[in-house]
Amino acid sequence: MASFLERASSSSKVQLAATAIASGAVVAGVILGYQRLQQEERLHQLKGSIPSLIEESEAALRRLNGIHGGTQADKEDLRATLLARRAQAGDYDDELILEQLARNRVFLTPEGLDKLRSAFVIIVGCGGVGSHCAAALARSGVSRIRLIDFDQVTLSSLNRHAVATLADVGTPKVQCLQRRLLAIAPWVRFDLRQEKFWDQAADSLLAPWEDVGRPPNFVVDAIDNIDTKVALLKYCHDHELPVISSMGAGCKSDPTRIIVGDIGTSTDDGLSRSTRRRLKLLGVTKGIPTVYSTEKTGEGKAELLPLPEDEFQKGQVGDLGVLPDFRVRILPVLGTMPAVFGYTAANHVILSITGYPHDYVPAKGREKMYDGLLAAVQGGEERILRSMTNGDPGITLGLKIPITAADTAFLVEEIFKGRSAITGLTTRLTLVRWRKPTSSILVRIGEGANEQKSSNVQLKDVVCMTKEEGIRHDKEVLRGDKTPEHLYGSDTVEKVEALLRDAAKYEKYR
Repeated sequence: MASFLERASSSSKVQLAATAIASGAVVAGVILGYQRLQQEERLHQLKGSIPSLIEESEAALRRLNGIHGGTQADKEDLRATLLARRAQAGDYDDELILEQLARNRVFLTPEGLDKLRSAFVIIVGCGGVGSHCAAALARSGVSRIRLIDFDQVTLSSLNRHAVATLADVGTPKVQCLQRRLLAIAPWVRFDLRQEKFWDQAADSLLAPWEDVGRPPNFVVDAIDNIDTKVALLKYCHDHELPVISSMGAGCKSDPTRIIVGDIGTSTDDGLSRSTRRRLKLLGVTKGIPTVYSTEKTGEGKAELLPLPEDEFQKGQVGDLGVLPDFRVRILPVLGTMPAVFGYTAANHVILSITGYPHDYVPAKGREKMYDGLLAAVQGGEERILRSMTNGDPGITLGLKIPITAADTAFLVEEIFKGRSAITGLTTRLTLVRWRKPTSSILVRIGEGANEQKSSNVQLKDVVCMTKEEGIRHDKEVLRGDKTPEHLYGSDTVEKVEALLRDAAKYEKYR
């Protein structure tokens, strides 16, 4: 009898627990369903508040066509424009915006997203790089974007532009971006400046946003003309405006070589090299983050195409450009690469504005490593020279070498892929001459106090090894009587010789 009562009591408890769980699930389902219905109702009300397209007169479409320039706006453009007008007037549920930005909000934290939503960013250059950057920033929550570009969308733009379609050909790039991005993020306010950036207009083009009176949180340089690029970066540097500069995406094909680094380290890209030299003359040597590629040009890779001979027959080549001093030759561009550059720049802007931690790999001791490799080459040349002059201590005084830290970076990263050419090890690397010189390595110019002494070492002369391997190589080959063939196997010698031939090909690009 007692056992029966216990079982009955236990069964009743189980039934009560099951009933409570089921009831809780029903209540939770009702609550979630009600919240979903509320959300759908708000969205329905928002869409319903837009005047019917049928009710809109043809004049509205004509006004919109006037805004967009040469292409004809359709009804979807009109709907997006009307929605944007209401959203920017405050007639847009903020919860819908937060839901659209939910993934960013979780990643950046609510405080970080708030900073991004209140930010003002200027993008100078709205082609392949700038358009992808603008699209990423608008989608991520930046609410005030000023677009600066004088140019129009062309057929050749469509292989790399972020949002342009065939219907946009002939339309100003700034208007094309606004038109398409408002359909994605109608709450974003755009300030369009269809003009070329130049130093005398910088005060106006980079002025604070009118209704808030606040300077830009960030400026993105996506210009591919050196003169205007230098003018923009110089202005931002002098006026302490945060800026990131995108270097050349043309002729590049390897997305894994794109990095963010200081303008002083971006030595492997032609546009960055020319920009850096011009900025140095203006007193700017560092402090500007850049997006650039370490990829090298070479045989079989795309290069700037020469101007056809018939174009020279037309007169002054400079007269053929869209604007004075702008390039007239065709720059080969793989459509994917400007997008990578643009998104990398946008990523840097987002992290910087929100305060999200970012510590790029190239900035973590890589420059110090290249400086160390350069010192190793310097030391090696001095030891060889003393050995060839019976230990004369004064012979190396003031000795210079025609190799830079950027050259060592190229050799180690591009030619030897960060590994010892002897064993393939990746730690404690150094650079040493491969073969013992058969004649003096000293180059002397001038006399007395005006004498200049340098080594004749070239990129094709040095090989990457570990420090332990380098010590043995220096002792037995460079200051001893052995040759690489005596010290290493034939396979190793052939591999090293092939790598050095590869390095020799790049001497002309230095």
